[in-house]
Amino acid sequence: MERKDPEAGRPTLDPSGRSDPASPPFETSGPANSAAGENDSVGPYRLLHKLGEGGMGQVWLAEQASPVKRLVALKLILGGRFSQDALARFHLEQQALAMMEHPSIAKVFDAGTTTDGQPYFVMEYVPGEPITDYCDRKRLSIAQRLELLVRVCEGVQHAHQKAIMHRDLKPSNILVVETDGRPTPRIIDFGTAKSLSSQSSGGATLTGVGRMVGTPGYISPEQADPAIVDVDTRADVYSLGVVLYELLSGYLPFDPNQWQGKNFWDAVRQLKEEDPPRPSTKVASDTKLSTPAAGNRQTEAPQLVSMLRGDLDWITARALEKDRERRYGTPAELAADIRRFLAHEPIVARPPSRAYRIRKYVQRHKIGVAAGVALVVLLVTFALLQSVNLRRVTRERDRADRVTQFMVGLFKVSNPSQARGNTVTAREILDKGAKDIEAGLTGEPQVQADLMRAMAQSYDGLGLYSRARDLMHQVFDIQRSTLGPHDRKTLESMSFLGSTMLSSGQSTEALKWLQDTLSIQQKVLGPKDHDTLTTRRYLCDALYAESNFQNAEHFARETLALDNQVLGPENPETLDTMSRLAETLELQAHYPEAEKLNREVLDTERRTLGADDPATLQSMDSLAKVLIEEGNYSRAETILNQALTLDRRILGAEHAHTLDALGNLAYVHLKEGKYPEAETLYRELVDTEARMNGPESIDNVADMEELAVTYARQGRYRDASQLFHQAIDITEKNKETSLTNIGWYNFACAAAIAGRRDEAFDYLHEAISRGFVYPDAISTDRDLTSLHSDPRFAPIVEEARARAAALQPK
Repeated sequence: MERKDPEAGRPTLDPSGRSDPASPPFETSGPANSAAGENDSVGPYRLLHKLGEGGMGQVWLAEQASPVKRLVALKLILGGRFSQDALARFHLEQQALAMMEHPSIAKVFDAGTTTDGQPYFVMEYVPGEPITDYCDRKRLSIAQRLELLVRVCEGVQHAHQKAIMHRDLKPSNILVVETDGRPTPRIIDFGTAKSLSSQSSGGATLTGVGRMVGTPGYISPEQADPAIVDVDTRADVYSLGVVLYELLSGYLPFDPNQWQGKNFWDAVRQLKEEDPPRPSTKVASDTKLSTPAAGNRQTEAPQLVSMLRGDLDWITARALEKDRERRYGTPAELAADIRRFLAHEPIVARPPSRAYRIRKYVQRHKIGVAAGVALVVLLVTFALLQSVNLRRVTRERDRADRVTQFMVGLFKVSNPSQARGNTVTAREILDKGAKDIEAGLTGEPQVQADLMRAMAQSYDGLGLYSRARDLMHQVFDIQRSTLGPHDRKTLESMSFLGSTMLSSGQSTEALKWLQDTLSIQQKVLGPKDHDTLTTRRYLCDALYAESNFQNAEHFARETLALDNQVLGPENPETLDTMSRLAETLELQAHYPEAEKLNREVLDTERRTLGADDPATLQSMDSLAKVLIEEGNYSRAETILNQALTLDRRILGAEHAHTLDALGNLAYVHLKEGKYPEAETLYRELVDTEARMNGPESIDNVADMEELAVTYARQGRYRDASQLFHQAIDITEKNKETSLTNIGWYNFACAAAIAGRRDEAFDYLHEAISRGFVYPDAISTDRDLTSLHSDPRFAPIVEEARARAAALQPK
């Protein structure tokens, strides 16, 4: 008897996407006969040149003359009069595209038949390039690539909601065009689409059993196996995972070239059983090719490996799960996890459990594991793992119960007198929690630290910066002792602590603290890490808080360049850095550039975040301050009125940003001569500051002096004098030297306004002797105009000038 080769007659797989005649063919790659030529017309469309050709038809670039003159893509079926299967598939693609209306999916404009009965349909012409080519050519960062893929996921999700599977998602079917300078993805070629509605209703699916649809390298394991007929939308999720893998690393999970000449079922088996390397591992393993790939992502190979390791590896791994039950269920779920990563939130994708990895190992090595000894060892190991897992679950459950009990207790006010009236404010809840947290979670230092940090952020958001600072000191001490000084969470808390120190008035200490934090983060996390960039922004604030304006400007420009590179120009954190740069320019009297930057930030935030977002409100206030410095009070008043209304509604009357807007609007009224309006706002400001931070706080004293000037301008010198003496007494008692000399100077201005020259000169001498040595300010201040003709005025300006010169370093 003749012996037969067991491999003979088995199909092989070509990396181009074609299988040999004995294999189940890929439907998108079969040959096609030409059906039309250039300059032919199909209906009202003149064919210009062929864009592509597949197994079912041709796509032509065509020109439509009326009613709209435009270029379109015209798809023409080949042999449609003779093949019912091709005709049905063609109509399915036409109907699929017609049903969908999404900015990420090419639109259908028209459909019809030629004079000899060939069907065609006309769709949007997308003059783009494949998403991977576009991203590499534009050298988009990882964050920018992810944002683009999220929009692709939204388009695929829309198709699924219309009961349409694409089944051939790959870069060449995801084109990117630029609209108003912004990249916009367009999904094309639904020629292999599958109607889920027809499947669910028992109708024909247009895909015969034993026929494989898709492109090698991008199709899911279940789609590659012709024996599996219940392929669902999760196959598209897998293909999106492949595109994600390629966008991140520059490689495919499986190189189709390795399958060239291979037995078809061996290739399918590899796809179904072998896990591809993680994107970070793939990049790290091939330094020669990964170096240019990293350059296309605006980074270097070691940094790219670091960026991909962790969350991005796990998101990609979940999208590429061979077991579709463990894969993301929808493109929307994949997009949501990517958004969580971009927002630095915990992702849903998690490493597969050890038990799951063991089960996958057993599936791949059934014969070996079937041996008795190995089976016994496996069972014992599995039992031990279950025991460990049970203890871990029990520990996590107990921890969750303790946190739940604490949070429930946090919202209880046992004594009605603890609340203001009949309500409990957020501040009262936080104050109660801050007192209870140390005793309430004894033995759980990391949970303690996490809750304290959340409370500190809430205090910071309410403008209660000193309380936020005190809590962050405790958080940092706990994390440094439990996690170590170089742990990411410890460094993140160290950075935020520096910010709260700065906000609470400790600018000198904050500057040194943030410089130390940045130095460590650059070494441990890298200069382009998100947390490192956050610390740079805090450090910008510290530099100009210390009046180091030129260094602050230089540092802000460097940080803005990094933000644009890593996060993109419209990212909220990039806009935050632009605002900081504008503030440093304003402090150096570079008002036109500061105004331009502030307007750009405000316009972008209104478009991307909305008019009610707190960041937008802060930008309105920043723009108004520049307009005030430019003397454009009417425009500043308009903006501040809008901002104050929104601040009160969204942030509350006691929020720090609301008080800033209130003070700025009062100052504008004062400059415009609207003294009653200014007095009303200053009174509200003084009352609120005294209630919030105490009557002797720095901000409250400054507002008291502004209110006193307002009294003087209305001829109420006695009220002004009384309030000035009260403010100056507070500053002297608290040894606030700079506020004291400013107070005496403002008192002199009030006396000059009231026509009390002798008192005005006495107060000026007092201010200068205490350190108010600004001769230019004295000589140009309009409040002192009435003193210019007095022979005592010129000598007092010279006295200030001499004292200023004496203070200059020699």
